[in-house]
Amino acid sequence: MADNLYIASLEANSGKLVISLGVMEMLSHRVNRLGFFRTLSPAAADQDSHIRLLSHRFRLSLEPEQMVGVTHAQAREWIGAGEERRLLREIVSRFKQAEKNCDFLLCEGPDITHLSDAFEYDMSVRIARELGTPALYVASAYGLEPRNLADRIRAAVNTFRQLDSPLLGVIVNRVDPAVMDQARDALKGHFTQGLAIDLVPEAESLTMPTMEEIVQTLGAMRFCGPEEGLKRDVRDFKVAAMAPGHFLEYLEKDDLIITPGDRPDIILTTLGAVASKNYPSPVGILLSGGMLPEASIIRLLEGTGALSIPIYQVETDTYRTAMNASTVRGRLEPDNDRKIALALGTFESSVDVHALEERIRVTPATTMSPLMFEYSLFERARQSRKHIVLPEGNDDRILQAAELLILRDVVDLTILGNEEAIRNRAATLGLKLVGVNIIDPGSTDLLDEFVETLYELRRNRGMTLDNARDLMADGSYFGTMMVYRDMADGMVSGAAHTTANTIRPAFQIIRTAPGVLVVSSVFFMCMDTRVLVYGDCAVNPNPDSEQLAEIAISSAKTAELFGIEPVVAMLSYSSGTSGAGADVELVRRAVEIARKRRPDLKLDGPMQYDAAIDPTVAGKKMPGSEVAGRATVFIFPDLNTGNNTYKAVQRSSGAVAIGPVLQGLKKPVNDLSRGCLVPDIVNTVAITAIQAQQGK
Repeated sequence: MADNLYIASLEANSGKLVISLGVMEMLSHRVNRLGFFRTLSPAAADQDSHIRLLSHRFRLSLEPEQMVGVTHAQAREWIGAGEERRLLREIVSRFKQAEKNCDFLLCEGPDITHLSDAFEYDMSVRIARELGTPALYVASAYGLEPRNLADRIRAAVNTFRQLDSPLLGVIVNRVDPAVMDQARDALKGHFTQGLAIDLVPEAESLTMPTMEEIVQTLGAMRFCGPEEGLKRDVRDFKVAAMAPGHFLEYLEKDDLIITPGDRPDIILTTLGAVASKNYPSPVGILLSGGMLPEASIIRLLEGTGALSIPIYQVETDTYRTAMNASTVRGRLEPDNDRKIALALGTFESSVDVHALEERIRVTPATTMSPLMFEYSLFERARQSRKHIVLPEGNDDRILQAAELLILRDVVDLTILGNEEAIRNRAATLGLKLVGVNIIDPGSTDLLDEFVETLYELRRNRGMTLDNARDLMADGSYFGTMMVYRDMADGMVSGAAHTTANTIRPAFQIIRTAPGVLVVSSVFFMCMDTRVLVYGDCAVNPNPDSEQLAEIAISSAKTAELFGIEPVVAMLSYSSGTSGAGADVELVRRAVEIARKRRPDLKLDGPMQYDAAIDPTVAGKKMPGSEVAGRATVFIFPDLNTGNNTYKAVQRSSGAVAIGPVLQGLKKPVNDLSRGCLVPDIVNTVAITAIQAQQGK
């Protein structure tokens, strides 16, 4: 079975990092100790941009210096001295050392054309052959006509075959979307022996520099304005040297304006365009020539607040500033979640990842990391696309998560709130909510029929039409009603509201599924090498034995739904028959009830946490138990114990806690912690989509 893969390119500008990122993401859900290795690096290991990105995202077990064979400088020296064998020997030696510390090692070959004329065209292929790895050839289609592209790929494939280097497949990257069909037709029939070819379109935004990259490269100093806009892409540069009226005619969205610092008319006109609905919004302003506006203008600019954009200054003149800025190219950086999501979305929507994974034949993993779990969530969610409603459109984290979900092509989304305010805030944050539906509960035509539906559902409980109208103005009630009326498949809320605000409408409108005694919750606790399920840590304060048994059965179903084998431990302060007392007896009774209802489940208790998770302790406290020492689902006896335990584990071990995930409702509604991060929202939405698939 293959335990490594070589990413090869034989020309410049192939966008190889996007492919490496996509392949690593694909492998991460199957491989425990995943590694990355660059045969030739343009810089020291800790300065290598590819290593920085992939190490940060995948928490690789290798140190940066273990991920590099030879630097470009060393390679030039050895090749120049005729010591090619020494170069290859060093690369092979360091590759094998890295391989010992990984279950799967992704190896990235060099762009020979960036190094020296002394390097031959087939050098990258010969490195792959020396390493003994199957190769994935990444061809650059940038700027090529389809017929020329076919010639390039044919030559590369012949090179692999002539050198007896096994070629696993071809990915043609950076294809102009306008000629995608012609390129696909040009490549048909040219290759035999089952060689797979995938075409990936050019994602223009990936090559655009951000404002941050430009100011860092130019050594620009901050003058004024917000700093959050630095992550926006710069589509073009505009050197503003004409009068404001003429300048506005040339202004385009996502421009970076370059103007001398003594042109307050241009500065103020640009800020006016930002505030106006009639002109596109630029990214920022670069003040050239080492000049600043007069003191009164500076005071005016400092008071613009939310209407402002980042303004930086440089010492170089306007011409040199524009030339320097034009040389900056966009990069995939570890902290640019938007570009990473776009790169992954482009890869995953263009490449047949299942076929590629089968060809690679990775070693099956016996553990699951948080990233593996996240990947599996996205894969499951995409299998049957669902529509999720997010009621908290006034929260920046919701908007940021929405963009990532759209870029990763996971779900369809509706956000609730004032559309103009949401669109404006998204633009300020540099977000693109393309394809996201936005509904204002207070002004939509749906309001009256939703009010009538709520009234009919609850009038036997004393609900009046006025009460129903007041409640339906709340986003949680409106979103829940969308789910009830099948206008959405699920809802995620709670980033800015309490758990009660989220689940109360669900209890009143959606209600419990048939045969379910109680709605409960679980947290997915993502440790370094496995995912555990904790329940109930959010909903039921003091469940009785019947309810505790129900929580255990529901939690086992949830675990199984998400690919975790349910081995259920019913927790208490006593293990087995060693203790007594009302609390222990409550758990013991719950075990009996759960076993009668689900005799097929691996379920045992009462037991202490250490006996449930540690095989050594289990052997002493509960010998012979098929659950003790290998539990994956942990059922706490009450909310006080469960809530404190999950938070203690999360904070002390660094585990990622995803949840609470509600279980037992007819349709999925899930709660967020008010301290949630953007990745928490993304994962919870994917979980909700998978629950919706199950419901259908």
